[in-house]
Parts: sequence; C-alpha cells; structure tokens
Amino acid sequence: MKKVIILSALLISSNILSSCVPIVQGAAAVTTVATMSNDRRTMGEILDDKTLYMNLGNIVSKDSMLEDTHINFNVYNKSVLMVGEVPTDDLKSYLEETVKKRAPKMSQLINEVAVMPNSSYLNRARDGVISVQIEALFLDQEVFHPAHVSVLTERATVYLMGSVTKREAEHATNVASKAKNVKQVVKLFNYLATKPAAEIEKDNKKKEEAEKRAILEAKKAELEAAQNELQQQIYELETN
Repeated sequence: MKKVIILSALLISSNILSSCVPIVQGAAAVTTVATMSNDRRTMGEILDDKTLYMNLGNIVSKDSMLEDTHINFNVYNKSVLMVGEVPTDDLKSYLEETVKKRAPKMSQLINEVAVMPNSSYLNRARDGVISVQIEALFLDQEVFHPAHVSVLTERATVYLMGSVTKREAEHATNVASKAKNVKQVVKLFNYLATKPAAEIEKDNKKKEEAEKRAILEAKKAELEAAQNELQQQIYELETN
C-alpha cells in the first residue's frame, strides 16, 4: 500500500513538472510575482510564451493522430523545445509539420522527440524528481537567479533554456549535472554578451549593503567587548 501511495505522489509531481514546465518551473513561473520580477523577459514576453505553450498543448491533445504519443514542450522567448516519444518516423514528421503550421508565432522549433515506445509513468516520475533536484541546486548558488534558467527533463536528459551569459550557462550546466541519475545536460540558451545593467546595479547595491552590515556587526562586536571590559573593571573596583 505504501508503494502505491509513494508512486502516486511521484506521478503527481511528474505531471506538474513534465506537462506544465514553462508555466511552473524556472523562468516561466508566471504565477509567482517574485519570480516574474527576476525574469529577464518582459511581462509581455512571459505571457506570449505562456499562451504559446498552452496552444501547443491543445494542438497535441486534440489531434487524434497524436493520441498514442507522449509529448512535452518548453517555451522561452518563443523558442520551442519539443520532447517525448512517438511510435514512427512518419508520425514524428507529421507532429513537426502540424506544430509549425498551427503555431506560426514560434521563433524556432527544436525537435528532440524520439521514435520509440512511450516512456513509463515511473520514468516520467523519475524525470520530475530530477527536475526538482536541479531547481533545488539552483537555489543554493549565487552566479545566476533560478528564474533565469528553465529546466525540462525527459528520459533523464536535462534540457536548459533561458537568456544567460556564457559564465552563467556553464555554471548552470555544471550544477545540473550534479543531480542524481542525470544522463546528459543539453544547453539551449540564448546567450547574452553581458549581464543586464539593471542586474549589475542591483548586485552592486547588495554588495554595498552587505559590506555596511559587516562593518556594523564589527563595530557592534567592538562595543560589546568594550562594555564587557568596563563591567569587569567596575566589578573589580567594587570588590576591592
């Protein structure tokens, strides 16, 4: 009974992570105001990506020809990643043609769909766990904000999307590769020449505030030490 409960929980997590990646994970968390404020896309770009993602999902779910397939999407700045499994090469070609025809607002389509039997629900749950691990690891570093990198895992291959500098991209790749059971990390980034000026200014302010706090803490420690010394002297004088 416990195994069934655990598997059900994993499947719920997998469904959230695998079918709604652009909306819930990383850079496309449009329901979280804090995340949106750190996203490098504009509000309009985020909403465009969300709309495109929902449209792609509808295209697949409402096409009877694609009924026996397993397809996931991730969208960033109208660049679409398509992963999953289809039974034949003809169906893979049909899927790509259909998506291109019915979603013309895409800037590009990256077709990583494999011709093979559909992945099991257990494997999808494991993919969801990998994505959660990576997003947790992204929280425990300071090179980039977690909102800058969107994560999608399919058959233990991790796909990373976002607008980042080369340094941020390499760091994100290294961090993602440390998650358990990851077979491969694929970089699908839009590279920035430099970090946005607004973020640099924000980082500098943070650094200044941290330095001020450190100075205040040091002064506080000095005052406390001086106070303790004076109290000791008073005690000795009173004793004498």
